[in-house]
Amino acid sequence: MNNLLKSIFISTLPMYGLMIGILGGFQFFNTNFRLDWLGVFIGAAVIALFFMIVLIFKPVARTSAQMPIPSFLILASSLFSFIAPFMTNTPSSIASFSLALATILSWAAYLYWYSKFGNRENDLLKVGKLLPTFELENEKGEKVNSQDYVGKKTLWLFYRGNWCPLCMAQIREISKQYQELANRGVKVALVSPQPHQHTQQLAEKFQVPFDFLVDVKNKAAKQLNIISKQGIPKGMEVLGYDSDTVMPTVVMTNADGKIIFADLTDNYRVRPEPSTFLKVLDTQTIAA
Repeated sequence: MNNLLKSIFISTLPMYGLMIGILGGFQFFNTNFRLDWLGVFIGAAVIALFFMIVLIFKPVARTSAQMPIPSFLILASSLFSFIAPFMTNTPSSIASFSLALATILSWAAYLYWYSKFGNRENDLLKVGKLLPTFELENEKGEKVNSQDYVGKKTLWLFYRGNWCPLCMAQIREISKQYQELANRGVKVALVSPQPHQHTQQLAEKFQVPFDFLVDVKNKAAKQLNIISKQGIPKGMEVLGYDSDTVMPTVVMTNADGKIIFADLTDNYRVRPEPSTFLKVLDTQTIAA
C-alpha cells in the first residue's frame, strides 16, 4: 500500500505545483496583491519549476539529498504566507493558509518519504562476493546469462526505465565516459525491466557499444533483492511499463565475477558519478 501511495503521489505532485502556482498567481492579482497569495504562488511554482527542469529542460543524473535551495524557497514562501496577513493587517485567508501548508507538507513528503527506499542492506551484493547468476534478454529478445560476463570487468547499471529522467541522464553521463571505461577493459551492461521496444529505442538513441538488456518480469531484480514494487508513477502502465520496477543499483565486477563496487542508494535522487567508477577501477589496477 505504501508503494502504491508513492506511485500516485509522484504522478500528481508536478501537476499540483503547476495548478496551485497558477491559482496563487491569479489570486494575488485578483485580491489587490495580497501577500499571502504571493507566498502560495512562489512555493507551488518552485515545485512546478523543479519538475519542469528535471523532466524537460535539463535532466540531471542526481541531486543532493535535501536540495537546500528549492527547500529553502518553499519553506520561506510558505512561512511568508502564514505571517503576511499580520504584517499587512489584513484578514487571514483559510484558503491561502491551507494551500501554503499543503505545499510545504507535499515537498517534505517528496524529500523524506517518496525519494527514499529505506534500508537496502543486501548480502547478495556486498563487495568481495561473487555476483549471483541471473538471466536476462537483450533488446532483440535473445537470452543472456550473467555468467557470460565472467572473464571481463563489467559495470552493471540497473535502471528504472526510459521514463525516468534521472536514469536517462545517468546513462548519458556513462556513455560520455565510454572511451575511458573501454581503455580500462570494462564492459557496460544496462539492465531494465522495461519492454524490449523501449530498450531498443534507448540503444538506437545512444549508439554506444553497451549491452542493452531487459529483465523480463523483474526476475533478476527479485533474485537480487533490488525490486521496487509499484515503483513507477501511476499511469505509466498505459505506455507498456509494468507497475513494478527496479531500485537504481550500480554494481561493478572484476574478471572473476567478484563484486568490487556496489552502490545501493537509499534515495533515488542520489547516485554515484562516473568518476567514482573510474577511481575504483584504477585503485583495483594499482592493488593488483
